[in-house]
Amino acid sequence: MKPYVLSCCSGADLSREHFDRREIRYLYFHFEVGGIEYQDDLGKSMPPEELYQRMIAGESTKTSQVSIGEYTEHFERFLKEGQDVLHVTLSSGISGTFNSARLAAEDLAEKYPERKIYVVDSLAASSGYGLFMDALADQRDRGMDIDALYQWAEERKRHLHHWFFSTDLTFFIRGGRISKTAGFIGTMLNICPLMNVNHLGQLIPREKVRTKKKVIKRIVEKMIQHAENGVDYDGKCYICHSLCIEDAKAVATLVKERFPKLDGDVEIYPIGATIGSHTGPGTVALFFWGDERTD
Repeated sequence: MKPYVLSCCSGADLSREHFDRREIRYLYFHFEVGGIEYQDDLGKSMPPEELYQRMIAGESTKTSQVSIGEYTEHFERFLKEGQDVLHVTLSSGISGTFNSARLAAEDLAEKYPERKIYVVDSLAASSGYGLFMDALADQRDRGMDIDALYQWAEERKRHLHHWFFSTDLTFFIRGGRISKTAGFIGTMLNICPLMNVNHLGQLIPREKVRTKKKVIKRIVEKMIQHAENGVDYDGKCYICHSLCIEDAKAVATLVKERFPKLDGDVEIYPIGATIGSHTGPGTVALFFWGDERTD
């Protein structure tokens, strides 16, 4: 048994096998397709490919966060066993789940005063959130105690970079992240917006890049600009995608060419239902450790 429980939500978009291997506990967001609710259970109830095909076919989607009651049940299971809990949430910049987890933890602190319950706002999303969890598991496995790990998480979370682009603006327009006018012009001009997650954990459009080939090159240039030690970056790199694996592989190939000292291979994951219900198909995201996000 580990000295404490490291926990997150399914929006971290890693595989079930990865979470289990790293001994990271998790609980599920919820999503709807065509009016029917499912758990975002890492593709078990509905594989990402099916979700995106149904979105393309015109079915409506929406998501709902983990409730306070679900957090309470999740945390208490470990507290009853005498274990402390460090739970990391999806970014507060795109979801209210941090507040739900915090309220559940505050209620349980009164019931279990001898136990520690830490809740961290990751300011991260999708496999960037997953990369953050992986780093926390590394520190835990090296012997860092829960108090030190909480401080490490708070100090390091703004050093995790998320850069992403989309070749299909349909669902960004539908969700209000891009105006209809801008989306129409962007589609006509073959613009692939380059976006990132800012220091508040919000999704921000940064550049308008024409053509997929150019935006693939540009996203890797952003990694060169921001990665720790530049092209000598020796940390891990994750990529995720929504029904565009070849574009994700193209980014991975460029990353491996420019960063020969990477810690292992570039890992590629599908974007799960919690994030994918809003991005739709055609999105590729790149995650790495770098300089501190300040805007």
